[in-house]
Amino acid sequence: MGYITREEAFTLLKKYNKDPFHIRHALTVEAVMKWYAEKLGYEEDAEYWGIIGLLHDIDFELYPEEHCIKAPELLRESGVSEDIIKSVVSHGYGITTKSGTAIEVAPEHEMEKVLFAVDELTGIIWAAALMRPSKSTKDMELKSLKKKYKSKSFAAGCSREVIERGAELLGWDLDRLLDMTLQAMADSEDTINQQIE
Repeated sequence: MGYITREEAFTLLKKYNKDPFHIRHALTVEAVMKWYAEKLGYEEDAEYWGIIGLLHDIDFELYPEEHCIKAPELLRESGVSEDIIKSVVSHGYGITTKSGTAIEVAPEHEMEKVLFAVDELTGIIWAAALMRPSKSTKDMELKSLKKKYKSKSFAAGCSREVIERGAELLGWDLDRLLDMTLQAMADSEDTINQQIE
């Protein structure tokens, strides 16, 4: 595993991402990935899982048409190792970019499968949280999330198909994925808010 520190990864993210929405999403996915690493028995790799979560959308703000195509170039230029690059690209597996290129790098490691499954889901959970009086995930219940999830018009840009394929890759039922990701976001919310401030 090639090493980039968390601080270097965050600096790199901010080099290509200025929109507070994209920064928050990256910090959220980082925190969720670290949470999963600890819950799934990869505690010693939690920082590494987090860095991959932090960098997963590095190319999305500037190059949305080439998402997951441009990322390797940006990461290589900064000396990021191939294992991290492969994991970052794998979250786009099966997607055809607007430029017509299909992403064929499959998520293989459990970490890559988690990233694939939670990326879009964190978007739905955060959108649901913003609808609540508290604007928080901490007081959200699974049944409330499931209701929003089932409404296809709610957070329509977040692909349910990808989330369900992610659950399948992990061998989990959808409820387990929804419940754990909601818990991960609730547990991490204060940390994320502090980092944004």
